[in-house]
Amino acid sequence: MPAGLHRWPLPALLGAGLIGAALLYYAGWVEPRWLHVRHVKVRLPRLAPAFHGYRIAHLSDIHMGGGMTPARLRAAVSLVNALKPDLVALTGDFIEADGRAAAAVADALGALRARDGAVAVLGNHDYRRAPDAVRQALAQAGVVELSNAVHTLRRGVDSLHIAGLDDVAAGRACLDAVLDALPPEGAAVLLAHEPDFADVTAATGRFDLQLSGHTHAGQVRLPLLGALVLPSYGRFYPAGRYQVGGMTQYTNSGLGTIWPHLRFNARPEVALLTLHSADDGAAPAP
Repeated sequence: MPAGLHRWPLPALLGAGLIGAALLYYAGWVEPRWLHVRHVKVRLPRLAPAFHGYRIAHLSDIHMGGGMTPARLRAAVSLVNALKPDLVALTGDFIEADGRAAAAVADALGALRARDGAVAVLGNHDYRRAPDAVRQALAQAGVVELSNAVHTLRRGVDSLHIAGLDDVAAGRACLDAVLDALPPEGAAVLLAHEPDFADVTAATGRFDLQLSGHTHAGQVRLPLLGALVLPSYGRFYPAGRYQVGGMTQYTNSGLGTIWPHLRFNARPEVALLTLHSADDGAAPAP
């Protein structure tokens, strides 16, 4: 017996063991499956009135083949469809295993239903595993991949630009190409897997909202201490909503996990962002 343990009474040792086992069960089994919807209202000063109330369902970090299962992803897709979004935005890290995991992603995402479809960018784990398989899966599911590209939505003469930045950590991002493709007028939403690149994108003054993932909110966040570990490019804006200059940054906690497949105080989420124009007369709630 380690020194000092003999001073603990047996009931205390048993109690500590039970508490530890309960916490491990919760973090390993309960919270990773405890998906919730976070409702976020965002005012975009350049948003055309025709897009006032536009709803974007944001998902990120599926990590299929890690702790994620096809059944859990299908359940998340059903939840998204029930929200009746105008657009679905997916911000990378679709797979955690090899390229064979992409087939399950294609099967589930193919059931997404939104008025303007779904758009996506890849993440650093996709590039580590099998980027071509992920691209094929997205195409099969009818998801528009935005790799350093712009997708413009129109309502009559009004427009809303959805831009996508390829992965920063993988060295695939080309912000200049995105800016060159982006029309000079109209609100612009940027999909970028790594949230900390918001410092760069906000400085351009051209984007109103950036949607990111990557961090999983740290996966394990202790009271008072916060996240135990955060990845590079995910340390300044690890979870939730931020104001970066004139741009709103939203970092999604993600659906899946990386090893160890635990979540504590960092529930998986689907974010439903409702866009407000500047002259709606009310300040959007966070």
